[in-house]
Amino acid sequence: MRITEIREKTVPIASPIANAFIDFSKMTCSVVAVITDVVRDGKPVTGYGFNSNGRYGQGALIRDRFAPRILEADPEMLIDHQHDNLDPAKIWDRMMTNEKPGGHGERSVAVGTIDMAVWDAAAKIAEKPLFELLAERYRNGIANPKIFVYAAGGYYYPGKGLKELKAEMRSYLERGYSVVKMKIGGASLQEDLRRIEAVLEELSDGQQLAVDANGRFNRETALAYADALAAHPLFWFEEAGDPLDYELQNELSQRYPGPMATGENLFSMQDARNLLRYGGMRPDQDWLQFDCALSYGLVEYLRTLRMLKDSGWSSRRCIPHGGHQMSLNIAAGLDLGGNESYPDLFQPYGGFPDGVSVENGYVTLPALPGIGFEGKSALYRVLKTF
Repeated sequence: MRITEIREKTVPIASPIANAFIDFSKMTCSVVAVITDVVRDGKPVTGYGFNSNGRYGQGALIRDRFAPRILEADPEMLIDHQHDNLDPAKIWDRMMTNEKPGGHGERSVAVGTIDMAVWDAAAKIAEKPLFELLAERYRNGIANPKIFVYAAGGYYYPGKGLKELKAEMRSYLERGYSVVKMKIGGASLQEDLRRIEAVLEELSDGQQLAVDANGRFNRETALAYADALAAHPLFWFEEAGDPLDYELQNELSQRYPGPMATGENLFSMQDARNLLRYGGMRPDQDWLQFDCALSYGLVEYLRTLRMLKDSGWSSRRCIPHGGHQMSLNIAAGLDLGGNESYPDLFQPYGGFPDGVSVENGYVTLPALPGIGFEGKSALYRVLKTF
């Protein structure tokens, strides 16, 4: 059993939308295929992966650094002999050979992209959905394929006013979501408050709004927003300041009474641990948004989950960023609190398999082999071109 080839393609996911910090007019992502010599249904088992939105494609790092290390390794050193399968942890170790600690920037995205494809291949070799494989190995076989999802949107867009924002959020609610999220920080505080109040008018009982500043604010602005937002019953206030400004997060956690969320731009177990040590996050009400596709993959995410448990946090406080099927499988297999969803954006890479609909804020994953990409026809049309 061996990996015979690793292919990468950098593809556009451009859109005219913008959050408080960046626009997506030139956004790209890397799509990876990990091809093995294991044959199922007359074809080599191939695992697929891609990086989440918000970070650009990682083609050079994948092609020049990480993929060659895997392909140059002794195949026997990458096998999980207990399960007669690929060993994602051994493959991860091989990718990180000769890498210094720290510096969790672009390389964490490149490694996470390949790691996703490796887990997809491993689950397909086992002929199981990834969430079942994870539950068997790490949760005594207990999986829960019914997952909470929220609808992320509310981006700034040329010509988009309150009417258009309300219509967008209403459309998500009509599609079965109970929690919707909108961007803030790309306008003045007063304008954002008008936007928030407009969306709140669209909510019924049991429905909630989250807001996301994408790390835009300095201390003065973050505190001003925290004070103003405290008057509204928000699902969460997300990423007010720089992701690594734990002092500001700590101050906000003491000042803002409602739930807060952050972590999508922390790319290692060590950074996640520092957030818990110094960021004042409250395990009874706050949310953690680490995205395995951006942070060295599931192998590293498992380390992060062990650290959370040791720190007194429940995995149920994790709702990953990214809106992709990898995190859906992790949520179902490892008992996370849910997953992000982009109903109308970053397609075809986000979303659910065909036929999966949102009901009262939840989706139920079908029992598709691997991550289930083949069950999303628009996405698989792209992937099978490799």
